[in-house]
Amino acid sequence: MLLENKQVAIIGGGPGGLTLARLLQLQNVNVKVYERDLNKNARVQGSPLDMHDDSGLAAIRKANLFEEFRTNFMPGADKTLLLDEQATVFYSDHETNLEEDFDNEYFRPEIDRGVLRKILIESLQPETIVWDSHFISMELQNEGWLLHFKNGLSVYADIVIGSDGANSKIRPYITDIKPFYSGITMLEGNIYDSEKAAPHLHSVIKGGKIMAFGNEKNILMGQKGDGALGFYASFKADENWSIESGLDFADKEQILEWFKNAYPEWSIVWHELFENVSAPFIPRLINCMPLDQAWEALPNVTIIGDAAHVMPPFAGEGANMAMLDALELSECLTSDKYKTIQEAISFYESNMRERAAEAAKESLENGEKMHSKDALKTMLEFFNH
Repeated sequence: MLLENKQVAIIGGGPGGLTLARLLQLQNVNVKVYERDLNKNARVQGSPLDMHDDSGLAAIRKANLFEEFRTNFMPGADKTLLLDEQATVFYSDHETNLEEDFDNEYFRPEIDRGVLRKILIESLQPETIVWDSHFISMELQNEGWLLHFKNGLSVYADIVIGSDGANSKIRPYITDIKPFYSGITMLEGNIYDSEKAAPHLHSVIKGGKIMAFGNEKNILMGQKGDGALGFYASFKADENWSIESGLDFADKEQILEWFKNAYPEWSIVWHELFENVSAPFIPRLINCMPLDQAWEALPNVTIIGDAAHVMPPFAGEGANMAMLDALELSECLTSDKYKTIQEAISFYESNMRERAAEAAKESLENGEKMHSKDALKTMLEFFNH
């Protein structure tokens, strides 16, 4: 096997990096995950992830973790409501939604990010993850790399795999291609114990998700596994909006005033979100890698997930693509089909870029549809199709 007696370093412990570590360990590969978080409890988790049969779920099955996933997923969390800006419900699948149908390729089971991460962490051999390891730089040494971390640690690895997100520090060693701004900004908020803190919207969402459309703006919401509610105000804005707006994102009264001005046609029903948020809000630029990106494969370093192909969230493909990257890269690196590691990496990267470009194109197109004047009409046609 190509990786026999090789030390693999994965930079970043998100779904992609952890899945890759698990898959490589099942093939008896020596692998370490270097994660900047202080420990397994340090990360604030975002909205639940919906797993797709041919990507995220395929990786979970290959990792022999399907039963753990099935035991821990959130039945009914994919229930969807489409609303207008007045909070009038135009579409609901709450009556027809099947809470469990894993034999259906279109079933999109949702799982809390923190729960999925826990499953993946506990599937790894002890000491696989090196916590508090904030990657700084690396340099060529012998046939591999010497990696340096903020805590003073320096380690050698024969192969380095960057799974360190949209602002990857590994990516510049491979290519200087950078993402572009999609034109959409999302303002993220979270409400803990939404049953008490936001009772009206909690009673409407019923453990599922809400997509509300009006005047080229959205509010997107999802129930989390811990009883929290995550929501996003999504709108078209200048790339420097978060800086030039002068807003204090820790001041929820100030953000509520912004919402009233920026979303003037929207019902006061939505104010419940902004009045009860657990501050601060987080502004997020929605970026995307160019659809035609290309580079020459290196012999001992590659990237997966957002590091390779960050894309908008409007097709639900981000984590699924990352986990599919992990699946395909692990298969390439442990296959006997390739003469060299570079050849295996090259095959993986070519496939990855092609399918990621398709997913990113769909995500960009969906983003435009969801922020158009006819967004509600378009989305109703899609869901009723």
